[in-house]
Amino acid sequence: MKKFALKEKTCCFTGHRMIPKEKENEIVGRLDVYVKKLIAKGVKFFGVGGAIGFDTLVSKHLFHLRDTENLDIKVILVCPFEGFTNRWNEKQQQTFDSLLPQYDKVIYKEKFASREAYLSRNRHLVDYSAYCIAYCEHDAGGTAYTVRYAIRNAVSILNIADYDVNCLSKSHVVISEKQPK
Repeated sequence: MKKFALKEKTCCFTGHRMIPKEKENEIVGRLDVYVKKLIAKGVKFFGVGGAIGFDTLVSKHLFHLRDTENLDIKVILVCPFEGFTNRWNEKQQQTFDSLLPQYDKVIYKEKFASREAYLSRNRHLVDYSAYCIAYCEHDAGGTAYTVRYAIRNAVSILNIADYDVNCLSKSHVVISEKQPK
């Protein structure tokens, strides 16, 4: 089971695309505390999904920590498919392109665009992680799906938002992992 050999040293992230500008400093402050605690516990690998919003905020902060504090961490980008940023605006694409060379590894989960590609990316991040730092404020959408998946797979979840993600494990909302054919 080579796939899980480094799981205890790995943390993934999931969060909303829309981050209120006035909350960014607070979110980064909490993120910093959680990341440094995990590093102190021996976590070395950090997987991000590359989306706008929380993923971008996380990537920037991890690069900042790695570069300014000389931390021996690896930042891994897991993308749903090549070209997934094509519908982003120019500024968002420029930000993504500027961050891309800084990742230690880039993985593309699927060959083609689909809802399943995004879910596959999210499951991959969780499957290889012992920890998940989330910015989850409600029980719907891809972030809630990923948190539910992490709960089902006994991944430790640290939520930065003021929302009790434990209620997601009791949720009756069912999200299909595969698109019906």
